[in-house]
Amino acid sequence: MSKTVLVFDSGVGGLSIYEPIRQQLPELNFLYAFDNACFPYGELSESRLVERCCQVITAVLARHPVDLVVIACNTASTHVLPTLRPMLSIPVVGVVPAIKPAASATRNGCIGLLATPGTIARPYTQRLIQEFAAHHRVLLCGTTELVVQAERKLMGLEVELPVLTEVLAPWQQGEQKPDTLVLGCTHFPLLKQEIAALLPDVTLVDSGAAVAQRVCHLLGAQSVSSQKKYRGPTVPAMMTRPRDCDRPCRPTASTASPAWLLVSRREIQTIPPHSPVSHWLPAPSGFAAGTPSR
Repeated sequence: MSKTVLVFDSGVGGLSIYEPIRQQLPELNFLYAFDNACFPYGELSESRLVERCCQVITAVLARHPVDLVVIACNTASTHVLPTLRPMLSIPVVGVVPAIKPAASATRNGCIGLLATPGTIARPYTQRLIQEFAAHHRVLLCGTTELVVQAERKLMGLEVELPVLTEVLAPWQQGEQKPDTLVLGCTHFPLLKQEIAALLPDVTLVDSGAAVAQRVCHLLGAQSVSSQKKYRGPTVPAMMTRPRDCDRPCRPTASTASPAWLLVSRREIQTIPPHSPVSHWLPAPSGFAAGTPSR
């Protein structure tokens, strides 16, 4: 039986992590859970973020058999992993800003880190910079506005380009401009096309491929090398607050993720932001508890 991976985020940003995993390991089963009742995570306190992630993830695992958890959120990963990992008997993979590959890729020695304010302020992020980019100049920008724009894009709404322009303006007009930009939030690769249009000479770096390789290693799986986009079966998706549930979340032609998340109201039971979870939602259609199917 194929192994099952839970991909977890506060919203749809985790699809930028789901895609490279699915590309390398197309035989895996996947569950996608997002905590939109507490979206965006970048605005939560550290204690609340840790409590909430552990609460929702353990609730999902109590209902579904899973072999590995991917926390597809930079903000959550930097805060939650030390608490969550001892609670579980299965591997947990987190996402960290791709400082190391950016330090190798830069030509002018100037790197931009675009992330949520929580990730920017985290001591772990500063340690990554000191360890891998101590001899480079690293310009920091913390924003949650682009998280909202990525959510809009995947819901088929127009990306508000003036918002992106304002956020990126310091790197367009500064005296020393980064030639390499770390997309330090999993939502941001969903806006690669728009960011690249505003910063045309900048190399964009994210963590998707590294996370996929880590999942391959932990599951003892053989990676499949393919340039073809995977268009496989629907991924069962769960959310903590019904929102735009009567229509599928479909990628546009320019969206990084090929995922199709079809969610109906019958499959959703709300998890209020400030209430304990004693049970979660029924198994999604085609994904009965104990019998994962693709």
